[in-house]
Amino acid sequence: MRARVREAIRSVPDFPKEGILFRDITPVLADAELFRAASALHHSHVADLAEQVDVIVGMESRGFLFGPILAQQLGAAFVPARKPGKLPAATVEERYALEYGENALQMHADAFAEGARVLVVDDLLATGGTAAATGRLIERLGGTVLAYLFLIELDFLNGREVLGGARVEAVLHF
Repeated sequence: MRARVREAIRSVPDFPKEGILFRDITPVLADAELFRAASALHHSHVADLAEQVDVIVGMESRGFLFGPILAQQLGAAFVPARKPGKLPAATVEERYALEYGENALQMHADAFAEGARVLVVDDLLATGGTAAATGRLIERLGGTVLAYLFLIELDFLNGREVLGGARVEAVLHF
């Protein structure tokens, strides 16, 4: 199934800007069997953390697809890390650089209790800027990042190097 999930990922050249080869997971999501397989592959990479994880933090927006499923499987809560202006209560914010610009993420200031053990989930690890910003937000809120989990890692961009030596799991490598 891993090979079938990989084959279904569409490569879109020059998106969102020229020179970027975008890895589009929507064909995986559009196929119920592949979506289930991708979710199972996610779980298999972090099943050993089931008794340790308190919170899954999913990064906007594709972390919202796999994060809640994984949270239910691991018996953890789910917290979204959102783009600015999307959360209704008091937030904390962290700015970061992308391979094609700059952005920011916010989390509710009361997203989880101090000391929470957190698994960060997203679809893709590129340069690591978004994941590192999420990790900093979690630490500012008093949490500890146990691991980062991605469906895809773009190995040539070395994104895991900016994640401070944390455990990094990726289902697929490109």
